[in-house]
Amino acid sequence: MITIEEIYGRKDLKRFVKFPFQLFKNSPYWVPPIISDELDSFDKDKNPVFEHASARFFLAFKNGKIVGRIAAIMNQLEIEEQKIKKMRFGWFDVIDDIEVSRALLKKVYSIGKENGLEFIEGPVGFSNLDKVGVLVAGFDQLSTSLTWYSKPYYKEHLEQLGYTPEKTFRESFLFFDDLDIDRYHRFSKIVQEKYQVRALNFKNSKEIFPFVDEMFEVFNKSYARLSSFVPITKSQINFFKTKYLSFINPEYIKFVIDKNDKIIAFAITMPSYAKAMQKAKGKLFPFGFWHLLKARKSNDVVDFYLIGVLPEYQNKGINAIIMSEFYKTYKKNNIKIANQTPELEDNTQIHSMWKNFDIKVTKRRCTYKLPIS
Repeated sequence: MITIEEIYGRKDLKRFVKFPFQLFKNSPYWVPPIISDELDSFDKDKNPVFEHASARFFLAFKNGKIVGRIAAIMNQLEIEEQKIKKMRFGWFDVIDDIEVSRALLKKVYSIGKENGLEFIEGPVGFSNLDKVGVLVAGFDQLSTSLTWYSKPYYKEHLEQLGYTPEKTFRESFLFFDDLDIDRYHRFSKIVQEKYQVRALNFKNSKEIFPFVDEMFEVFNKSYARLSSFVPITKSQINFFKTKYLSFINPEYIKFVIDKNDKIIAFAITMPSYAKAMQKAKGKLFPFGFWHLLKARKSNDVVDFYLIGVLPEYQNKGINAIIMSEFYKTYKKNNIKIANQTPELEDNTQIHSMWKNFDIKVTKRRCTYKLPIS
């Protein structure tokens, strides 16, 4: 018999966070989160997303053992301001038993119905800064610290339960060895002269902090047209500064500014922490932090995290400036591959940035949707 229990408090949430450690114990592709970091993201007193979002957490039990988990999420900015009556679900992990998936998703569905929402969609997080989607291809590829891993039966369960693909994403490897970088350098110079813009590079995190608020203004404007976008708030920006900036090599952040020193574009990449987090096994101490520091300083792979270009500067070659600057940094630091984390398939603007690169699509993922009647 399958039972579903709603959980509260840090002690039970720790069981929620640790379930995938059991489920993916022998998987060479799953990348575990840092347990304390994951717990903090669920803490209403620490994560400012809860100023406009709510979440309820559920565990599934069978014969006294945890066999699945799910989070039921409502983002009020999305529901009330954007008028998108969506019931979100995320942190969806289950054993290969469709009845477990049915029971967990039924619980989320009922919450959506109780709140007058029109459809359920997931896996998604609280906001656009969270992980997204279930894998539909690329199960034999190493995950990243910025994505969820899932087994093939996840999508099979969802489809058998009547869920249909809603938003599709792709992940790719971007190789630098065969790139005609001289072309990018030349074009970068032309674009800078034509539009009176220039690149801005950083040597330390302190130099970046004064620009973070403005950067997210650009981010909000850049992605406003996308169907999945929910604006990032001021408090979430401050949370981002604390949570991520210390893990990002400042050299791997590039801005483009105009003649008035206003940001018109930005890109954030970070050293790949996937293998380091596998070695850390969910814990910063005693050795996890050392593995992360080592990955930050010595790595031949980077992950693309965020990128944005103001609408009025899109399709004007600004990407040439960004990639020219990244190449200089990557060449110096012996970076061979950039791992493009999930990009919406219909985001043609971002795809155009990579048209001259040797790209290998490694994974595909999507969110699944079901109407609430």
